[in-house]
Amino acid sequence: MTELAEYYRERAAEYDAVYAKPERQQDLARLHGLLSPLVAGQRVLEIAAGTGYWTRVLSGSAAAITATDLNAETLERARARQYGGAAVTFRLADAYALDQVPGEFDTAFVGFFWSHVLRGDLPRFVAGLSARMGRGARLIVLDNSCVPGSNLPISRTTEAGDTYQRRTLNDGRSFEILKNFPDRGQFTADVADVAADVRWTQLRYYWLAACVLL
Repeated sequence: MTELAEYYRERAAEYDAVYAKPERQQDLARLHGLLSPLVAGQRVLEIAAGTGYWTRVLSGSAAAITATDLNAETLERARARQYGGAAVTFRLADAYALDQVPGEFDTAFVGFFWSHVLRGDLPRFVAGLSARMGRGARLIVLDNSCVPGSNLPISRTTEAGDTYQRRTLNDGRSFEILKNFPDRGQFTADVADVAADVRWTQLRYYWLAACVLL
């Protein structure tokens, strides 16, 4: 996780380039439409908000958003964006210590962080998320599908089933980054102890899951 945090801190200035890929525009437009009703009127806790790309999408219909991230560099860029009608606040926070984030929330949004959680750490992450949100809260998770030619190739797979990619920043520095690609069955199994009513939307380049915490 230390290398992952460093990578995203150093990548802050070029973070949003991935959303400019031409082949992904149709999926992105559909996701914008799908997310709006899911968070309408909700108080949202956003985990690993990055530079605020998805915070801006959510802000068009949510009542309020607390956007959290481990990196001050990415949150600084998030603060510079223009948002919709939601009351948006930002807070430095560890995704594994959500009890330190004040406020009351109806929905948790995890955008493109699920894939960066080690398989062995998922139970701890999921349990902490469930404990922070409470029974009846909604969990929304958005992440990448593995599409050869659009995603970077997998550079390594561990015995535990974690997969990694080799990523290079514009300045030439290289990082090996954890990037898992769960399918619907795997995700459903991962949240089975804390959530029910999993609703899965599979797009070409992304997947979107929504469920209710028990």
